[in-house]
Amino acid sequence: MKTFTLVISSPNGEIYRGDVIELFLRGGDGDLAVLAGHIPFVTTVKAGKCVVTEADETEKNAITENGLLSVSESSVTLLTGGFVWQ
Repeated sequence: MKTFTLVISSPNGEIYRGDVIELFLRGGDGDLAVLAGHIPFVTTVKAGKCVVTEADETEKNAITENGLLSVSESSVTLLTGGFVWQ
């Protein structure tokens, strides 16, 4: 499957950087999933469940605080107040 680079950062620094297949979380207008090749956009993120599917198809679950999600043609950046792997 196609992948994209995901960067997750908080005020304490970078939390995660890697190639992933999918990012699932709660956006400002509801749940959303980002896959490789998604149209670029920026949205707010609400606190809640976050699932990162890595290139080897391993799913990593986390809880994110409110933040901002930026999607470009080849990468996705999640800026969040806090992020905890489950």
